[in-house]
Amino acid sequence: MLRASGLLNAIAIAAVVLATSVPRRVDAQPAATQGAFGAARPAECGVQEGYRAANKWERAKEPNLQSYCTLLASGTAKLVNAGALAKDVPGIADEADKLLPGRAAPSVLKGRALLKLGRPADALAALKEARTRDDRALDDPVALLAWARANARTGHFEEAAQAYRAALPRTSALSTAERSAASFEAGMIVMAQGPKAVDDAVAMLRQARREAQDSMQVASVVGLALALDRSGQKEEARAVLAERVRSDAKPILADARVTEALADAGVAHESDALVAIALEASDPVAARDAWRRYVEGPGGKGPWADHARAHEGPAGSAGAGNQRPANRDRPKEKTR
Repeated sequence: MLRASGLLNAIAIAAVVLATSVPRRVDAQPAATQGAFGAARPAECGVQEGYRAANKWERAKEPNLQSYCTLLASGTAKLVNAGALAKDVPGIADEADKLLPGRAAPSVLKGRALLKLGRPADALAALKEARTRDDRALDDPVALLAWARANARTGHFEEAAQAYRAALPRTSALSTAERSAASFEAGMIVMAQGPKAVDDAVAMLRQARREAQDSMQVASVVGLALALDRSGQKEEARAVLAERVRSDAKPILADARVTEALADAGVAHESDALVAIALEASDPVAARDAWRRYVEGPGGKGPWADHARAHEGPAGSAGAGNQRPANRDRPKEKTR
């Protein structure tokens, strides 16, 4: 019994020693540390911050790690909290890259900054470099949305749509405004792929409608109505609009947040279709003008051109919305 008691005491002492010597997990780091990077915290900086008191070995291996993470946190703060300072961020990212060469996080930060500065091609190049350095560099939702937007703004629509689809299930860590914007953008670019994707777009835009606020909420409602109308569900489209859009939506759809979201998704031309569907009940003449602009612009060469022409025609919205979209993959019957 004495021997067993001694063994139990030894095990208990060993457990206490291990509990006090093993550093905290990265996931348990303080909220202030999480806030420095938001949802885009680099893994290596999680180690540096989470092991603050007990990572002597880590510090010895990477003496520049603390300065590197401080630079990345500073750049992220400038990018998120003070958009006017975004011009400083690429230089900060380059400084961090010099401290720990070959890491992916500086390229991700640089890509996000370049995208915000209106340089999507350069942003795409930086994000590609990040993925070359680490094939998981774009796994977090902030980086993945930047990748989606950079591809969309540079005309790589298929890659952008795939990235949006991958990003949406991961957006729980983002703010409500960020999540709703992502859902709206995803729904709009997926809808732009044509009839085969319109049901997915409806689901995405329903999600955007639930979470969006102010002008983005109106845009999400109108986008959902457009998707429903394009899928042949005209009555529900009307009901969705009647519930939320009771005045001229055109000024709201021209809000900077809405136009930026459409541009981020690479579908700025869809603004005319949004205006058109929103005005059909209250101002049919203005609605037909908007459909005409849509057909005369890039939309006239897209998969929804026939849908827009049907609305633009003499019958206008009276019959167009009751038509289900044509199956573009079905071969035309030969005339005998």
